[in-house]
Amino acid sequence: MKTLRNLPGWETTLALLVIVALLGGGLLSRDFLTTQNLSFLTANFSEILLMALTMTLLVIVAEIDLSVASILGLCSAVLGVLFAAGVPMPLAILASFVAGGLAGLLNGLLVTRLGLPSLAVTIGTLALYRGLAFVLLGDRAVAEFPQAYTNFGFGTVPGTLIPIPIALGVALAILTAVILHATPFGRSLYAIGANEVAARFSGLRVERTKLLLFVMSGLMSALAGVVYTFRFASARGDNAAGFELGVIAAVLLGGVSIFGGRGSVVGAVLAVFLIGLINGALTIVDVSNEILTIVTGLLLIGSVLVPNLVARVQTARQRRTSREATVSP
Repeated sequence: MKTLRNLPGWETTLALLVIVALLGGGLLSRDFLTTQNLSFLTANFSEILLMALTMTLLVIVAEIDLSVASILGLCSAVLGVLFAAGVPMPLAILASFVAGGLAGLLNGLLVTRLGLPSLAVTIGTLALYRGLAFVLLGDRAVAEFPQAYTNFGFGTVPGTLIPIPIALGVALAILTAVILHATPFGRSLYAIGANEVAARFSGLRVERTKLLLFVMSGLMSALAGVVYTFRFASARGDNAAGFELGVIAAVLLGGVSIFGGRGSVVGAVLAVFLIGLINGALTIVDVSNEILTIVTGLLLIGSVLVPNLVARVQTARQRRTSREATVSP
């Protein structure tokens, strides 16, 4: 099965589309390309960027985690409840990471130990973790966090207008790319995704690797939850509801094969920026949230549809070439 990653220079194509989105947004509004707007805009998809990194690794091994946004909401709720109860902020943050790691561990155990499909498992835990978040906080919100922490959420790198969460996301993206593309562990992920049976016979610990990736996904969702909570200075049970759609859309649009074995961190990161810029351009001209959701859905469908259409065209050409070679004397 062909993927967007197989198309010549797909990362280059995504980079060009990012430039087109920037120019298009500038045509829609003169305020779009201002440094302050771009700073605010990129901060808005920092949590999706963080979660897309570990989602990329999971999809490469032919698994998926649809519960990431719910884990984010649960960790935000844990942080808020503990802070409201008087627990020191560092301990509350640590507890939110523990909650995220345990949520990812549960996902991983259900998939690797019981052999359940990750799609079905994480659809279930999507509802479970979101429900737990509402059990902890109900409809109330916890706010008034210390300024030293909220500055981390909506502050910028000193001397620049680069949001701290985006700087963090880019730094982790570089680290993830190095792990995926330049280490034996990263190469093992491609091997598992391409042919799990062969990877197992070659001595790779498939189940242990997948379990580790689910835990990593939970921890990254916890980090996204901390960032989200401080960026909005509010802990709520419904924080980041629906973000899983944006994460999956970015990963697939970035060229990661839903069937595993192919993909890159660079493509996923560029797709996050592309989707974020498109949504930002539409938002600045007062397009409704419903339309933004439709656009994200269309991008998700397109990221799956386009490579399949390309694969069919290439297969048809190969068959025609083979017939012509057979007929030729």
